[in-house]
Amino acid sequence: LMWSGLHPGKSTQICPGVCEELTYEEIQENFPDEFAMRDQEKYRYRYPKGESYEDLVQRLEPVIMELERQENVLVICHQAIMRCLLSYFLDKPADELPYVRCPLHTVLKLTPVAYGCKVESFFLNIEAANTHRERPANVSISRKTEEALLTVPDNN
Repeated sequence: LMWSGLHPGKSTQICPGVCEELTYEEIQENFPDEFAMRDQEKYRYRYPKGESYEDLVQRLEPVIMELERQENVLVICHQAIMRCLLSYFLDKPADELPYVRCPLHTVLKLTPVAYGCKVESFFLNIEAANTHRERPANVSISRKTEEALLTVPDNN
């Protein structure tokens, strides 16, 4: 299947808006309230001028419908898109979608089985940062910086 499913001019990843190219630490430093509000409702939250996972899921709906019609498909995509696809095929609830683990440089093979999909992971031996962030326990706007960054992966 040679088909991108996304129209020209449409981004092939989630749009972070004003936080484009910022690290988690920089977002916390420059937009602490936004960082906390995103932690409170990551699926529906949009950074200013950005896109939510909910928006992305809606944008991907025609892509998913086309994938459903195909026999064998190879999808190469950014992590946010992979989270949406995995969540759909693994029947994950919306609030879990933003926290689905999608390691970089890894081939994920999904095989349909009764009531779901079997997932096999094949890691490509390419050095990469850990970008997975667990759901934080404290999502209060009044939390301290250390608490806000507690679940940020350490890649130093």
